Amino acid sequence: MTASPDLGTPRTATPDLLRAVFRQHAAGVAVITAQGARPVGFTATSLTSVAADPPLLSFGVGTAASSWPTLADAEHIGVHILGEHQQELAATFARSGADRFGPATSWREGPEGVPLLDGVLAWLVCKVIARVPAGDHRIVLAQPLVGDPAGRGRPLLYHQGRFNALRD
Repeated sequence: MTASPDLGTPRTATPDLLRAVFRQHAAGVAVITAQGARPVGFTATSLTSVAADPPLLSFGVGTAASSWPTLADAEHIGVHILGEHQQELAATFARSGADRFGPATSWREGPEGVPLLDGVLAWLVCKVIARVPAGDHRIVLAQPLVGDPAGRGRPLLYHQGRFNALRD
């Protein structure tokens, strides 16, 4: 079998190669929240629907992330699907050292004490059922308990290292 000339030269898999390849992959943007001694949260592009029956989802979180100590013990988490109007919110929850739940963030306490962000396209409160070691990350498996898909707008995407919107 001959490689197509437009495939380029294969490179050995490294962390930099993986990041470069996944910059080509457009992903939806979510914010994951949990309540500990104080609320925590982070922007995630790794959110995945795992199963419909029973409903299960997953996401990855780095063990060096400031939110990991709380997520490592949390029984419940919030999952928020962001709209294209929420680029600044996504950036706030992605930025190291940001005051994520400060005055600029509109949120409330939801079911199971989980912090819920206002104005999102959809949200779920989930019960954490497993944390699977995966290199310098953990894959968190969670079962949705309650939620609301009724937000308005179009989804926020992440592509080529920046937040984007869908184009028709």
